[in-house]
Amino acid sequence: MATSSAATASLHLLLPASRRRRLLVPRATTHSNSDPTAVDRRRFIAHTAAAAAVAPLVLPRWTPTARADDAPALSEWERVFLPIDPGVVLLDIAFVPDDPSHGFLLGTRQTILETKDGGNTWFPRSIPSAEDEDFNYRFNSVSFKGKEGWIIGKPAILLHTSNAGESWERIPLSAQLPGNMVYIKATGEQSAEMVTDEGAIYVTSNRGYNWKAAVQETVSATLNRTVSSGISGASYYTGTFNTVNRSPDGRYVAVSSRGNFYLTWEPGQPFWQPHNRAVARRIQNMGWRADGGLWLLVRGGGLFLSKGTGITEDFEEVQVQSRGFGILDVGYRSQDEAWAAGGSGVLLKTTNGGKNWVRDKAADNIAANLYSVKFLDDRKGFVLGNDGVLLRYLG
Repeated sequence: MATSSAATASLHLLLPASRRRRLLVPRATTHSNSDPTAVDRRRFIAHTAAAAAVAPLVLPRWTPTARADDAPALSEWERVFLPIDPGVVLLDIAFVPDDPSHGFLLGTRQTILETKDGGNTWFPRSIPSAEDEDFNYRFNSVSFKGKEGWIIGKPAILLHTSNAGESWERIPLSAQLPGNMVYIKATGEQSAEMVTDEGAIYVTSNRGYNWKAAVQETVSATLNRTVSSGISGASYYTGTFNTVNRSPDGRYVAVSSRGNFYLTWEPGQPFWQPHNRAVARRIQNMGWRADGGLWLLVRGGGLFLSKGTGITEDFEEVQVQSRGFGILDVGYRSQDEAWAAGGSGVLLKTTNGGKNWVRDKAADNIAANLYSVKFLDDRKGFVLGNDGVLLRYLG
Protein backbone atom coordinates (compact mmCIF):
# COMPACT_ATOMS: atom_id res chain seq x y z
CA MET A 1 0.00 0.00 0.00
CA ALA A 2 2.81 2.44 0.80
CA THR A 3 4.31 1.97 -2.64
CA SER A 4 0.93 2.53 -4.30
CA SER A 5 0.33 5.75 -2.30
CA ALA A 6 3.76 7.10 -3.22
CA ALA A 7 3.15 6.35 -6.88
CA THR A 8 -0.27 8.09 -6.73
CA ALA A 9 1.29 11.16 -5.07
CA SER A 10 3.95 11.37 -7.75
CA LEU A 11 1.32 11.03 -10.47
CA HIS A 12 -0.76 13.77 -8.81
CA LEU A 13 2.16 16.22 -9.11
CA LEU A 14 2.51 15.57 -12.83
CA LEU A 15 -1.17 15.56 -13.89
CA PRO A 16 -3.06 18.71 -14.99
CA ALA A 17 -5.68 20.10 -12.63
CA SER A 18 -8.65 18.87 -14.70
CA ARG A 19 -7.53 15.25 -14.37
CA ARG A 20 -6.33 15.70 -10.77
CA ARG A 21 -9.91 16.36 -9.67
CA ARG A 22 -11.02 12.90 -10.69
CA LEU A 23 -8.01 11.34 -9.05
CA LEU A 24 -8.55 13.03 -5.66
CA VAL A 25 -12.22 12.05 -5.11
CA PRO A 26 -14.00 9.12 -6.72
CA ARG A 27 -17.36 9.89 -8.38
CA ALA A 28 -20.29 9.50 -5.98
CA THR A 29 -22.90 6.97 -7.00
CA THR A 30 -25.31 6.84 -4.03
CA HIS A 31 -25.67 10.46 -2.90
CA SER A 32 -29.03 12.24 -3.26
CA ASN A 33 -29.29 15.87 -4.42
CA SER A 34 -31.02 16.71 -1.14
CA ASP A 35 -28.08 15.53 0.92
CA PRO A 36 -26.42 18.72 2.35
CA THR A 37 -23.20 16.81 3.01
CA ALA A 38 -22.91 15.86 -0.65
CA VAL A 39 -23.59 19.48 -1.72
CA ASP A 40 -20.89 20.80 0.62
CA ARG A 41 -18.47 18.17 -0.61
CA ARG A 42 -19.17 19.06 -4.26
CA ARG A 43 -18.63 22.75 -3.52
CA PHE A 44 -15.34 21.97 -1.71
CA ILE A 45 -14.10 19.90 -4.64
CA ALA A 46 -15.03 22.60 -7.14
CA HIS A 47 -13.29 25.34 -5.15
CA THR A 48 -10.17 23.18 -4.66
CA ALA A 49 -9.95 22.37 -8.37
CA ALA A 50 -10.30 26.02 -9.31
CA ALA A 51 -7.55 27.05 -6.92
CA ALA A 52 -5.26 24.31 -8.25
CA ALA A 53 -5.83 25.48 -11.81
CA VAL A 54 -4.74 29.02 -10.91
CA ALA A 55 -1.85 28.26 -8.51
CA PRO A 56 1.49 27.38 -10.06
CA LEU A 57 2.58 23.77 -9.81
CA VAL A 58 5.56 23.50 -7.42
CA LEU A 59 7.94 20.69 -8.34
CA PRO A 60 11.05 19.56 -6.45
CA ARG A 61 14.07 21.57 -7.47
CA TRP A 62 16.10 19.72 -10.13
CA THR A 63 19.87 19.70 -9.93
CA PRO A 64 21.89 18.35 -12.87
CA THR A 65 24.15 15.38 -12.19
CA ALA A 66 27.75 16.50 -11.79
CA ARG A 67 30.11 15.26 -14.45
CA ALA A 68 33.79 14.55 -13.92
CA ASP A 69 34.82 17.57 -15.98
CA ASP A 70 32.43 19.79 -13.97
CA ALA A 71 34.09 18.83 -10.67
CA PRO A 72 34.90 21.77 -8.38
CA ALA A 73 38.49 22.88 -8.04
CA LEU A 74 40.42 21.42 -5.17
CA SER A 75 40.49 23.56 -2.05
CA GLU A 76 44.27 23.98 -2.12
CA TRP A 77 45.19 22.37 -5.44
CA GLU A 78 44.34 22.85 -9.08
CA ARG A 79 44.74 20.46 -11.97
CA VAL A 80 47.15 21.45 -14.72
CA PHE A 81 46.29 19.91 -18.10
CA LEU A 82 49.26 18.69 -20.09
CA PRO A 83 49.93 18.23 -23.83
CA ILE A 84 50.66 14.49 -23.56
CA ASP A 85 49.02 11.23 -24.57
CA PRO A 86 46.62 9.47 -22.19
CA GLY A 87 48.29 6.71 -20.25
CA VAL A 88 51.51 8.57 -19.42
CA VAL A 89 52.59 8.13 -15.80
CA LEU A 90 54.34 11.21 -14.38
CA LEU A 91 57.41 10.28 -12.35
CA ASP A 92 59.43 13.33 -11.27
CA ILE A 93 59.58 17.11 -11.36
CA ALA A 94 62.29 19.71 -10.63
CA PHE A 95 62.91 23.43 -11.06
CA VAL A 96 66.07 25.43 -11.69
CA PRO A 97 67.06 27.12 -8.39
CA ASP A 98 68.47 30.17 -10.22
CA ASP A 99 65.17 30.54 -12.11
CA PRO A 100 62.25 29.19 -10.00
CA SER A 101 59.78 29.63 -12.86
CA HIS A 102 61.78 27.24 -15.08
CA GLY A 103 61.24 23.52 -14.55
CA PHE A 104 61.09 20.05 -16.07
CA LEU A 105 58.53 17.24 -15.71
CA LEU A 106 59.31 13.59 -16.53
CA GLY A 107 57.30 10.47 -17.22
CA THR A 108 56.90 7.24 -19.12
CA ARG A 109 56.73 7.00 -22.92
CA GLN A 110 59.77 9.24 -23.36
CA THR A 111 57.96 12.19 -21.77
CA ILE A 112 59.91 15.37 -21.01
CA LEU A 113 57.92 18.57 -20.47
CA GLU A 114 59.21 22.07 -19.72
CA THR A 115 57.67 25.12 -18.07
CA LYS A 116 58.83 28.71 -17.86
CA ASP A 117 55.96 30.14 -15.83
CA GLY A 118 56.27 28.22 -12.57
CA GLY A 119 54.26 25.19 -13.66
CA ASN A 120 51.08 26.87 -14.91
CA THR A 121 51.64 25.70 -18.47
CA TRP A 122 53.89 23.00 -19.93
CA PHE A 123 55.14 22.19 -23.41
CA PRO A 124 56.96 19.12 -24.79
CA ARG A 125 60.73 19.36 -24.79
CA SER A 126 62.74 17.63 -27.49
CA ILE A 127 66.24 16.44 -26.59
CA PRO A 128 67.83 14.90 -29.70
CA SER A 129 70.35 12.83 -27.73
CA ALA A 130 67.45 11.23 -25.79
CA GLU A 131 65.48 10.23 -28.87
CA ASP A 132 66.10 6.75 -30.17
CA GLU A 133 63.79 4.78 -32.42
CA ASP A 134 64.81 1.53 -30.72
CA PHE A 135 63.86 2.62 -27.18
CA ASN A 136 60.85 4.13 -25.46
CA TYR A 137 62.56 5.70 -22.46
CA ARG A 138 61.03 5.89 -19.01
CA PHE A 139 62.55 9.00 -17.41
CA ASN A 140 62.73 8.33 -13.67
CA SER A 141 64.44 11.26 -11.97
CA VAL A 142 65.55 14.88 -12.52
CA SER A 143 67.53 17.20 -10.24
CA PHE A 144 69.11 20.67 -10.37
CA LYS A 145 71.77 22.48 -8.36
CA GLY A 146 72.25 26.02 -9.58
CA LYS A 147 72.17 25.80 -13.38
CA GLU A 148 73.50 22.26 -13.38
CA GLY A 149 70.97 19.50 -13.94
CA TRP A 150 70.67 15.75 -14.45
CA ILE A 151 68.10 13.35 -15.91
CA ILE A 152 68.22 9.55 -15.73
CA GLY A 153 66.01 6.94 -17.35
CA LYS A 154 65.41 3.33 -18.31
CA PRO A 155 66.84 1.76 -20.48
CA ALA A 156 70.00 3.26 -19.04
CA ILE A 157 70.35 6.89 -20.10
CA LEU A 158 72.03 9.84 -18.37
CA LEU A 159 71.60 13.46 -19.48
CA HIS A 160 73.49 16.48 -18.13
CA THR A 161 73.09 20.24 -18.53
CA SER A 162 75.25 23.10 -17.29
CA ASN A 163 73.04 25.92 -18.60
CA ALA A 164 69.74 25.34 -16.81
CA GLY A 165 68.43 22.95 -19.43
CA GLU A 166 68.88 25.11 -22.50
CA SER A 167 70.94 22.25 -23.93
CA TRP A 168 71.58 18.68 -22.77
CA GLU A 169 74.40 16.26 -23.43
CA ARG A 170 74.24 12.50 -23.10
CA ILE A 171 76.83 10.96 -20.77
CA PRO A 172 78.04 7.43 -21.65
CA LEU A 173 77.48 4.75 -19.02
CA SER A 174 79.30 1.52 -18.27
CA ALA A 175 77.59 -1.69 -19.38
CA GLN A 176 78.55 -3.18 -15.97
CA LEU A 177 76.32 -0.75 -14.06
CA PRO A 178 74.51 -2.94 -11.49
CA GLY A 179 70.76 -2.46 -11.83
CA ASN A 180 68.61 0.30 -13.29
CA MET A 181 69.10 3.92 -12.31
CA VAL A 182 66.12 5.05 -10.25
CA TYR A 183 67.26 8.26 -8.54
CA ILE A 184 69.73 11.10 -9.07
CA LYS A 185 70.57 14.12 -6.90
CA ALA A 186 72.56 17.15 -8.03
CA THR A 187 74.94 17.91 -5.17
CA GLY A 188 77.20 20.68 -6.47
CA GLU A 189 79.17 21.99 -9.42
CA GLN A 190 79.65 19.06 -11.83
CA SER A 191 78.69 16.76 -8.93
CA ALA A 192 75.84 14.32 -8.44
CA GLU A 193 74.78 11.22 -6.52
CA MET A 194 73.04 8.32 -8.29
CA VAL A 195 71.23 5.22 -6.99
CA THR A 196 70.26 2.00 -8.77
CA ASP A 197 67.48 -0.43 -7.88
CA GLU A 198 70.10 -2.97 -6.75
CA GLY A 199 71.42 -0.62 -4.07
CA ALA A 200 74.49 0.73 -5.84
CA ILE A 201 75.26 4.35 -4.93
CA TYR A 202 77.70 6.31 -7.09
CA VAL A 203 79.02 9.86 -6.86
CA THR A 204 80.69 12.01 -9.53
CA SER A 205 82.55 15.30 -9.39
CA ASN A 206 83.47 15.69 -13.07
CA ARG A 207 80.12 15.94 -14.89
CA GLY A 208 79.51 12.20 -14.85
CA TYR A 209 82.54 11.03 -16.79
CA ASN A 210 83.82 9.11 -13.76
CA TRP A 211 81.81 7.61 -10.90
CA LYS A 212 82.97 6.36 -7.51
CA ALA A 213 81.08 3.77 -5.49
CA ALA A 214 79.78 5.00 -2.13
CA VAL A 215 78.90 1.46 -0.91
CA GLN A 216 81.14 -1.57 -1.15
CA GLU A 217 78.56 -4.07 -2.39
CA THR A 218 75.03 -4.40 -3.73
CA VAL A 219 72.13 -5.19 -1.43
CA SER A 220 72.00 -8.80 -2.68
CA ALA A 221 75.64 -9.31 -1.66
CA THR A 222 74.99 -7.74 1.74
CA LEU A 223 72.00 -9.98 2.42
CA ASN A 224 73.76 -13.10 1.22
CA ARG A 225 76.56 -12.30 3.62
CA THR A 226 74.27 -11.48 6.56
CA VAL A 227 71.32 -13.79 5.88
CA SER A 228 71.61 -15.14 9.43
CA SER A 229 71.31 -11.67 10.96
CA GLY A 230 67.65 -12.12 11.83
CA ILE A 231 66.06 -10.16 8.97
CA SER A 232 62.74 -11.82 8.20
CA GLY A 233 62.26 -12.46 4.50
CA ALA A 234 65.81 -11.61 3.47
CA SER A 235 66.25 -15.03 1.90
CA TYR A 236 63.40 -14.20 -0.50
CA TYR A 237 64.94 -10.94 -1.64
CA THR A 238 64.78 -10.66 -5.44
CA GLY A 239 67.58 -8.16 -5.73
CA THR A 240 65.79 -4.87 -6.43
CA PHE A 241 64.18 -2.00 -4.57
CA ASN A 242 60.52 -1.20 -4.81
CA THR A 243 61.05 2.44 -3.75
CA VAL A 244 63.95 4.59 -2.55
CA ASN A 245 63.83 8.02 -0.89
CA ARG A 246 66.60 10.43 0.14
CA SER A 247 66.53 12.82 3.10
CA PRO A 248 67.87 16.39 2.78
CA ASP A 249 70.98 15.40 4.76
CA GLY A 250 71.83 12.48 2.45
CA ARG A 251 70.32 9.46 4.23
CA TYR A 252 68.40 6.84 2.23
CA VAL A 253 65.51 4.50 3.00
CA ALA A 254 64.50 1.80 0.52
CA VAL A 255 61.78 -0.87 0.46
CA SER A 256 62.51 -4.38 -0.79
CA SER A 257 60.64 -5.46 -3.90
CA ARG A 258 58.46 -7.85 -1.88
CA GLY A 259 57.76 -5.26 0.78
CA ASN A 260 58.78 -7.64 3.57
CA PHE A 261 61.62 -5.53 5.00
CA TYR A 262 63.35 -2.19 4.45
CA LEU A 263 66.90 -0.89 4.29
CA THR A 264 68.66 2.31 5.28
CA TRP A 265 71.99 3.91 4.40
CA GLU A 266 73.82 6.92 5.83
CA PRO A 267 76.83 8.71 4.33
CA GLY A 268 80.01 6.95 5.39
CA GLN A 269 78.45 3.52 5.91
CA PRO A 270 80.03 0.78 3.74
CA PHE A 271 76.79 -1.24 3.40
CA TRP A 272 73.02 -0.91 3.44
CA GLN A 273 71.48 -1.81 6.80
CA PRO A 274 68.42 -4.15 6.59
CA HIS A 275 65.53 -3.77 9.05
CA ASN A 276 62.56 -5.96 9.91
CA ARG A 277 59.22 -4.36 9.13
CA ALA A 278 57.30 -3.31 12.23
CA VAL A 279 53.88 -4.24 10.82
CA ALA A 280 52.26 -7.42 9.54
CA ARG A 281 51.25 -6.05 6.14
CA ARG A 282 53.64 -5.56 3.23
CA ILE A 283 55.37 -2.20 2.96
CA GLN A 284 54.27 -0.02 0.02
CA ASN A 285 56.57 2.97 0.44
CA MET A 286 58.71 4.79 3.01
CA GLY A 287 60.17 8.25 3.30
CA TRP A 288 61.43 11.00 5.58
CA ARG A 289 59.40 13.42 7.64
CA ALA A 290 60.41 17.06 7.93
CA ASP A 291 61.60 16.45 11.50
CA GLY A 292 63.95 13.64 10.40
CA GLY A 293 61.71 10.73 11.35
CA LEU A 294 60.24 8.14 9.00
CA TRP A 295 56.78 7.52 7.57
CA LEU A 296 55.72 4.08 6.34
CA LEU A 297 52.85 3.05 4.06
CA VAL A 298 51.50 -0.50 3.84
CA ARG A 299 49.71 -2.19 0.98
CA GLY A 300 45.95 -2.07 1.17
CA GLY A 301 45.96 1.19 3.11
CA GLY A 302 47.59 2.25 6.34
CA LEU A 303 50.02 4.94 7.50
CA PHE A 304 52.63 4.51 10.23
CA LEU A 305 55.00 7.06 11.78
CA SER A 306 58.26 6.20 13.49
CA LYS A 307 58.66 7.04 17.15
CA GLY A 308 61.39 9.64 17.36
CA THR A 309 63.46 11.23 14.62
CA GLY A 310 66.20 8.66 14.04
CA ILE A 311 66.28 5.40 12.11
CA THR A 312 64.24 2.86 14.03
CA GLU A 313 62.01 -0.20 13.75
CA ASP A 314 59.48 1.24 16.21
CA PHE A 315 56.37 2.61 14.45
CA GLU A 316 52.82 3.47 15.45
CA GLU A 317 49.77 3.53 13.17
CA VAL A 318 47.89 6.74 12.37
CA GLN A 319 44.21 6.66 11.44
CA VAL A 320 43.44 8.01 7.96
CA GLN A 321 40.25 8.23 5.87
CA SER A 322 41.48 6.75 2.60
CA ARG A 323 38.11 5.27 1.51
CA GLY A 324 39.75 1.85 1.37
CA PHE A 325 42.30 2.88 -1.26
CA GLY A 326 46.02 2.55 -0.65
CA ILE A 327 48.14 5.61 0.12
CA LEU A 328 51.14 5.75 -2.22
CA ASP A 329 53.24 8.75 -1.12
CA VAL A 330 53.61 11.49 1.50
CA GLY A 331 55.16 14.91 1.03
CA TYR A 332 55.95 17.43 3.77
CA ARG A 333 55.43 21.14 3.07
CA SER A 334 56.68 22.07 6.54
CA GLN A 335 57.36 20.31 9.80
CA ASP A 336 53.64 20.45 10.65
CA GLU A 337 51.89 20.36 7.26
CA ALA A 338 52.04 17.38 4.92
CA TRP A 339 49.94 15.83 2.18
CA ALA A 340 49.37 12.16 1.38
CA ALA A 341 48.14 10.89 -1.99
CA GLY A 342 47.00 7.53 -3.26
CA GLY A 343 44.69 5.43 -5.35
CA SER A 344 41.56 6.79 -7.03
CA GLY A 345 42.36 10.42 -6.26
CA VAL A 346 42.87 10.03 -2.50
CA LEU A 347 44.32 13.25 -1.09
CA LEU A 348 44.83 13.83 2.64
CA LYS A 349 46.21 16.70 4.69
CA THR A 350 47.75 17.00 8.16
CA THR A 351 48.59 20.18 10.05
CA ASN A 352 50.13 18.57 13.14
CA GLY A 353 53.02 16.58 11.71
CA GLY A 354 50.95 13.54 10.76
CA LYS A 355 49.01 12.76 13.94
CA ASN A 356 45.65 13.60 12.35
CA TRP A 357 44.60 13.66 8.69
CA VAL A 358 41.65 15.18 6.86
CA ARG A 359 40.54 14.05 3.41
CA ASP A 360 40.17 16.61 0.64
CA LYS A 361 36.88 15.33 -0.77
CA ALA A 362 37.08 17.44 -3.90
CA ALA A 363 39.92 15.21 -5.07
CA ASP A 364 37.53 12.24 -5.14
CA ASN A 365 36.45 13.35 -8.62
CA ILE A 366 39.92 12.79 -10.06
CA ALA A 367 39.85 9.43 -11.84
CA ALA A 368 43.55 8.64 -11.44
CA ASN A 369 46.04 7.16 -9.02
CA LEU A 370 48.24 9.81 -7.42
CA TYR A 371 51.74 8.40 -7.07
CA SER A 372 54.01 11.20 -5.88
CA VAL A 373 53.81 14.35 -3.72
CA LYS A 374 56.62 16.86 -4.32
CA PHE A 375 57.11 20.08 -2.34
CA LEU A 376 60.00 22.06 -3.78
CA ASP A 377 59.58 24.73 -1.10
CA ASP A 378 56.77 25.91 1.19
CA ARG A 379 54.99 27.66 -1.69
CA LYS A 380 55.57 25.33 -4.63
CA GLY A 381 54.19 21.81 -4.62
CA PHE A 382 52.91 19.24 -7.11
CA VAL A 383 51.14 15.88 -7.08
CA LEU A 384 51.98 13.49 -9.93
CA GLY A 385 49.72 10.68 -11.12
CA ASN A 386 48.91 8.36 -13.97
CA ASP A 387 47.07 9.35 -17.16
CA GLY A 388 49.03 12.60 -17.18
CA VAL A 389 47.39 13.96 -14.00
CA LEU A 390 49.30 16.86 -12.47
CA LEU A 391 48.05 18.91 -9.50
CA ARG A 392 49.61 22.25 -8.56
CA TYR A 393 49.58 23.56 -4.99
CA LEU A 394 47.72 26.85 -4.50
CA GLY A 395 48.07 27.27 -0.75
